[in-house]
Amino acid sequence: MAQHFSLADCDVVGFDLDHTLCRYNLPESAPLIYDSFAQFLVKEKGYDKELLTVTPEDWDFCCKGLALDLEDGNFIKLADNGTVLRASHGTKMMTPELVAEKYGKKEWKYFMSDTEMAFRSGKYYFYDSYFDLPGALLCARVVDSLTKQNNGQKTFDFWKDIVAGIQHNYKMSAFKENCGIYFPEIKRDPGRYLHSCPESVKKWLQQLKNAGKILVLITSSHSDYCRLLCKHILGNDFTDIFDIVITNALKPGFFSHLPSQRPFRTLENDEEQEALPSLDKPGWYSQGNAVHLYELLKKMTGKPEPKVVYFGDSMHSDIFPARHYSNWETVLILEELRGDGDWKPEQSEPLEKKGKYEGQKSKPLNSLSKKWGSFFIDYVSGLDHTEDTLVSTWSCKRISTYSTIAIPSIEAIAELPLDYKFTRFSSNNSKTAGYYPQPPLVLSNDETMTTK
Repeated sequence: MAQHFSLADCDVVGFDLDHTLCRYNLPESAPLIYDSFAQFLVKEKGYDKELLTVTPEDWDFCCKGLALDLEDGNFIKLADNGTVLRASHGTKMMTPELVAEKYGKKEWKYFMSDTEMAFRSGKYYFYDSYFDLPGALLCARVVDSLTKQNNGQKTFDFWKDIVAGIQHNYKMSAFKENCGIYFPEIKRDPGRYLHSCPESVKKWLQQLKNAGKILVLITSSHSDYCRLLCKHILGNDFTDIFDIVITNALKPGFFSHLPSQRPFRTLENDEEQEALPSLDKPGWYSQGNAVHLYELLKKMTGKPEPKVVYFGDSMHSDIFPARHYSNWETVLILEELRGDGDWKPEQSEPLEKKGKYEGQKSKPLNSLSKKWGSFFIDYVSGLDHTEDTLVSTWSCKRISTYSTIAIPSIEAIAELPLDYKFTRFSSNNSKTAGYYPQPPLVLSNDETMTTK
């Protein structure tokens, strides 16, 4: 594979929407998501009212890349080799000694190689995106509450109530019917929760169009919510930008499912219509699969193997499946590159965030968690007077394995020429080569990285 990646070499540029093209004001959107679930648990399922009160300090628990063991209520942070780096029971962090006693130096019981390990199963849940993270805090506090109420409860069965909360607030009809808390509030004041696309990004999208690229939007959001987001961030003429819009894409299934399992559907007044045997022309569709999309892209480009790049923020829904199943180039939007800064346990939020979020309800979720440490690396505690060892996290390993490059935002590359040559992660076996504009500071000294 070539050492460099260039957008100029791509025939098709695909985008996820939420947290990729559409950036959220995280200190406002996170409490709204949390509240949408907490209100449901308290009012509909009889959970403790204390769940409704969140302090600014509580948000420090949130860190992408955590896994929740649904049976024992433990959250864990994994090393690149599948061993446990840190753990908590609910929000209560375990000491290094307790982590060593409970998990030892063996792989976590559910850990498998990347291609086999689901992000979601009946046994565990991985927190992979900013939409997920408020749910991590809520679930941790539910574990705290149940443990306290039931004198040290050891096993848990609350996940079915979380799933019911998702269904109540985010089902397909929720936007139209004003169900729950989330959609009515976003409709009421979108500017509070959404960042408009910078002019540089709008010009960059037009530049891609002018260069003859096919632009595709693939989002798991439903069509009515997608339209609200796009109008707010791009303007009323956003439909002129994209050749193909695919909503309710149900990623990662969009990439992994066979066409017969997940056909495309037409839309009428945002309602899904009949299934299509194939995708024959550009337009706005729902559900679907990457196989039929690629057949259409062949027709549109006149090429037997058009080159596709896909931008997304979720390793689970975007980057891994687009690379693994479709062999597309992948650009990971990684806001931790804005906030993971110089790793010091007492670090406050990054300077560039201050002022902007003063008086808001939570810290930016992409800034460093004091409880969990860096998203990218961690120390393995040296028990018995041995030295601490610095290792990569499992999340960090997946970035360099499945991303072509990783960037903090689209804005970070919008003013570069389309033929700019990015260094790929795979170019020289470096764990940091693909980060643009530069690696996180914690990874800058690549030679310090070791494996247990």
